[in-house]
Amino acid sequence: MAKSKNIFVCQECGTESSKWIGRCPACGQWNTYVEEVKITGKGSGRETISYSKSKEKPLPFNKVIAENYQRINSSFSEFDRILGGGIVPGSFILLGGEPGIGKSTLALQLTLDFKGKVLYVSGEESAGQIKMRADRIGKTNDNCLIYSETNLEDILIQFEHESPELLVIDSIQTIYSQLIESAPGSVSQVRECATRLLRVAKEKVVPVILIGHITKDGSLAGPKVLEHIVDAVIQFEGEQNLNYRIIRSLKNRFGAVPELAIFEMGQAGLKQILNPSELFLHESENLLSGVAVACTMDGIKPLLIETQALVGTAVYGTPQRSSTGFDLRRLNMLLAVLEKKGGFNVSNKDVFLNIAGGMKIQDTAADLAIVSAIVSSRIDQPLSAGTCCCAEISLTGELRPVHRIEQRILEAKKLGFKHFVLSSYQKNIDKIKGIEIKKASSINDALKNIFQKAN
Repeated sequence: MAKSKNIFVCQECGTESSKWIGRCPACGQWNTYVEEVKITGKGSGRETISYSKSKEKPLPFNKVIAENYQRINSSFSEFDRILGGGIVPGSFILLGGEPGIGKSTLALQLTLDFKGKVLYVSGEESAGQIKMRADRIGKTNDNCLIYSETNLEDILIQFEHESPELLVIDSIQTIYSQLIESAPGSVSQVRECATRLLRVAKEKVVPVILIGHITKDGSLAGPKVLEHIVDAVIQFEGEQNLNYRIIRSLKNRFGAVPELAIFEMGQAGLKQILNPSELFLHESENLLSGVAVACTMDGIKPLLIETQALVGTAVYGTPQRSSTGFDLRRLNMLLAVLEKKGGFNVSNKDVFLNIAGGMKIQDTAADLAIVSAIVSSRIDQPLSAGTCCCAEISLTGELRPVHRIEQRILEAKKLGFKHFVLSSYQKNIDKIKGIEIKKASSINDALKNIFQKAN
C-alpha cells in the first residue's frame, strides 16, 4: 500500500528535509521550506520501471541520424530570431517575466497568428476573459482552442484528443497533477508537471510554450531543474510604466545566446521594433555636452546607445558617484584611469552617469563612450558631430580591441554616423565608404580624435 509522510521542501532549490529549517543548507535562502505530503511505496501512482520492455537500444555515434526539423515561423520575426530562426518542433520553451509585463499577451498573439492548430491552456483566466483580450488586440483564429483548466491529467487528455501543432501553458505554476499531493506552484508540482509535458513534447514532436512566474529577486520561480529540462529560457524585461519591453534569451539549445529583441506595448498588444538603435538615440539640432554614443553588442545584434554624464563640483565632503544602467564599480575604475592616465581631475567632482532608454550595458566596448561623456561634461564641450565610440579601456590607459567590429561599424553607418573611434590594436579592418575610422592606442589619443572637430 501507498504510504504518505510529511516533509519540508525548499521552494528555491527543491532540497528535502524531515523538519522545518530556517535557512536552506543547499542554496542558503531563508524561510523557503514549505510542508508537503510525499507518497511512497506501491500504489503511489508512479509508473514502475520495466527494463525488459525498453524499445530503444544504444547506437554507435556514426549510425545516429541527425533530426532535421523545419522550423516554424511565428508572426514576430524578432521572436524567431532569438530562438535561432523559428520554433523547433518538439521544443520546450519557458517564457518568464514580472507580473503584468506582457507574457500572456505575447503568448496570445503568437497563438492567434499561428497557422496550424493551437491549444491554449490558461490556469489564470477564464475563456471569456481571454476572449476580451483578443478583442482588444483585434485578432481571431478559428484554429485556436481555448481551454481553462489546471488539472494536468485533463489537459493531457484534451491534448491527445485534439492533436494540436502547438501547446501553450499559462502558467506552469497554476498546473497541478493528481499524483502529487501538494499545492500548485510547489517544487514537487512544478517538477512533475514540467517533466510530463516535456515527455509529451518529445514523443509527439509538438512545441510547448510554458509561461513561468518569477520571484521577488527576479529569478524564475520553481525548482532550478525547470530551467535545466527546457530547451530555451526567454526572459521578459522592462518597466510597467514604460511602453518598451525587452525579450532576452538566457538559454537556447537551438540558437545563440544571449540574444535580444525589443517590443513596444500598445493598445493593440505588442509590436516588434526592427531597428532598436533609433530608440536610444536623441535627435537634437544642437550638440550637447556630456553626451556620447556607444556601439554595444547584445548577443550578435549591435546596438547604438546614448550615454549621458554630468560632472559637477561636490557640495558635500565626499563626492557622489551615481550610475544608472552601468556597473558602478566599473565606473569608479574608469574614473581612476581617467585621472591617472588622462590627466583629468575628477576626485573632487560629483559624477552622475545615465544610460538612455533604461538600458543596462554590460559590454566593455562602451568604456570609451562613457569616458568621453564624462570628459565632455567636465570641460563643457560636446563631441564631434556624428561620432561613435567603441573600445575597451584597460587599467594602463590603453584601448583594447572588441569583437564583431565590422558589424558595429556598419550599424553606425546605417544610422548616419560619420566618425567611428576604435582601438589601433584592432586588426583586419577594411575601409568602409561613408564613415571615417579613427584609431587610437591610448585614452589621450582617443580624446584628441573625439574633440578635435568639436564646435
